Amino acid sequence: MDLGSLTEALERATLHALLDDWDRLNSNHFHALLRRPVLELGDSASTLGRWDRARRTITIARALVVEQPWLAVVEVLKHAMAHQFVSEVLNVRDESAHGPAFAEVCRQRGFDPAATGLPDVEPGSPRHKLIERVSKLLALATSPNRHEAEVAMATAQRLILEHNLAVHAAGERRFVSQGIHAPVARLEEALGRIGSLLVRHFFVKVVICTVWDVQTGRTMKVQEATGTPENVAMAEYVCAFLDRTADALWREHKARNAIRGNRDRRAFRTGVIEGFESKLDGQRSKHREQGLVWIGDPALERHYQQRYPRLYSTRSRETDDREARQHGHAAGQSVVLSRPVESSGSNRGRLLGDGRG
Repeated sequence: MDLGSLTEALERATLHALLDDWDRLNSNHFHALLRRPVLELGDSASTLGRWDRARRTITIARALVVEQPWLAVVEVLKHAMAHQFVSEVLNVRDESAHGPAFAEVCRQRGFDPAATGLPDVEPGSPRHKLIERVSKLLALATSPNRHEAEVAMATAQRLILEHNLAVHAAGERRFVSQGIHAPVARLEEALGRIGSLLVRHFFVKVVICTVWDVQTGRTMKVQEATGTPENVAMAEYVCAFLDRTADALWREHKARNAIRGNRDRRAFRTGVIEGFESKLDGQRSKHREQGLVWIGDPALERHYQQRYPRLYSTRSRETDDREARQHGHAAGQSVVLSRPVESSGSNRGRLLGDGRG
């Protein structure tokens, strides 16, 4: 979608969606202490978001709304609201825009205080190098030799586990959040199972978020992963890979069995994810036998509770077709991660405004 496609009616609906998110964040994170500001879309090419104290206005870049996922837009909105809180509630006047008061407001609420507002793994950083190493191992899983492919996948998992154990022991880590798939009107069971798999095996927390989709002009669903930058990047990759693989295996199964309709598709895809997860369970047991045991990350748990203070659980209804699900389960047990991780997003890294009026 380009800027020219943002009609007056769609822009007005987008501002209403922004206001809805402002109200939700004010209630959940600021105890309803903030007064509603004026919300507007701006044309700045360098500033993603800005709180103007004098005008009591929060400006969000129009290009950000059009070009980036809504969760990134909300992240910028959180930054602007943190500046508003420092300005109007704490009444701080003698600090820099991203000074101690702003940093503490973000920390207490699980906001990323980085000035970019768009979490990413910087090229050349140790985190980025880890992803590159894991990517090369996963790329080896394309080997026609099944044993070699399985060894490559197991080695990649072991490297991720060892890295997280080392980072946890060091005690210094930063947490970010990011959507791991495109927004969908209905979150099918297979995608939900991928989210659960990521929580169990890839060192992230996952929640289902309601987001505004500018292109369709309606609300959608997306899963957001929270964890260290490298773990979130890995979770995004694994989600995309498994989603594509489940579809590819379904097409093969459908052609092989001369199935005409798609009635069993959802059940089959869910079975694929279950089958793949059973493989991961087996490999985790082997790691435990080798003394590599992950007992969780209290710091991530605290950050998660701060970021999502009002969570509630839902239980998805399981698909009825057991036969299709069993076929998918068998196919899923043959899956190996096979493509390297690639970073996504074109506008990450641009600076937020200084937050001052």
